Amino acid sequence: MATQLTTRARIAAAALTFSALGFSAYLNHEGFAPRAVPPIRGDVPTYGFGSILGPDDNPVKPGTTITPTAAVKLAIRDVQRHEAVLKKCLGDVEISQPMFDAFMSVDLNTGGVCNSSIPAKLRAGDYIAACETILDFGNFCTKPKIRDANGKLHCPPGALKPIAGLQKRRQAERDMCMQGVVP
Repeated sequence: MATQLTTRARIAAAALTFSALGFSAYLNHEGFAPRAVPPIRGDVPTYGFGSILGPDDNPVKPGTTITPTAAVKLAIRDVQRHEAVLKKCLGDVEISQPMFDAFMSVDLNTGGVCNSSIPAKLRAGDYIAACETILDFGNFCTKPKIRDANGKLHCPPGALKPIAGLQKRRQAERDMCMQGVVP
């Protein structure tokens, strides 16, 4: 059974932008790293507030340093890029600001919202299931991802490892998402 949103909270995703509250929560989740290091063993290096690309759009090299001011600028650039992708894949689906902010935070961290079941669940009107799907992003793939017949990347069987800090973050993002859902 699909769960409805309050009438005043429903806005086409394509018309939404990442709110100041969502951006602040994202920066808090990421934390500031002045030096590029992989946040999780086996992951790509990040610095600043989770940026994997430097100002030149090249991948960050381990040990590269960044100032807080430059890190905020990169975070804003990253938000603009992910926001455009998320708005395109969600289109005219009507969601609330907290839902959009939660999906943005997950996408900024993983780049995987549009390739997940979230867009289909939203199109079907199953907002609770879409929010609950955020919890699926609480694991880390410990092996290189493989492409299926449709070209989508997937973690090989048995290679997903639960990460406590990541699961805590996903719970907070799921809770943010659920703020816009009325049972």
